[in-house]
Amino acid sequence: MAAPVNEISFEKATRNGFHRLFQFIQGANLNFSRIYMTKPVLTSIVPGAGPLHSSAYFVKFYLPDKFQADPPLPLPELNLQPDPWTSHCIAVRKFSGFARDSNIVKEAEKLALSLSRSPWANTTASTSEYAYSIAQYNSPFRIIGRVNEVWVDVTGSRANGCESNPIAAY
Repeated sequence: MAAPVNEISFEKATRNGFHRLFQFIQGANLNFSRIYMTKPVLTSIVPGAGPLHSSAYFVKFYLPDKFQADPPLPLPELNLQPDPWTSHCIAVRKFSGFARDSNIVKEAEKLALSLSRSPWANTTASTSEYAYSIAQYNSPFRIIGRVNEVWVDVTGSRANGCESNPIAAY
């Protein structure tokens, strides 16, 4: 399920989208269903689509298996939309601390640099509508030991090294 947000700040967009999605899983849907929260909270950045040509964002929760085939309809005022994913390849870079306006671009740049030094150089998916996504795995109340990731779509297939569980560092 995705919450579109037009905002200049990644942090404000994530907070706004998360709040709407949290209402949805707490029963603000036409079935009044309560839905278990999943991880990560994913914020995807759409460059140049927001106010003043800043970024627009999609804040997303994965739905548990029970709700994936037929998700409850969110209340209209939440402005949420289903976001079905097809299988695709992503490159991932893990980072710690809090995901902030001040560090997410740097983390995305580090992932791009790693990719440029790897067999996946020049494989960033040009068909992706997102520049990159930030996955956050921890509650905001957790101060130490935080886990975040920056994701970027890459083109690939099993034949050229894009498999379901490879781990590589460059």
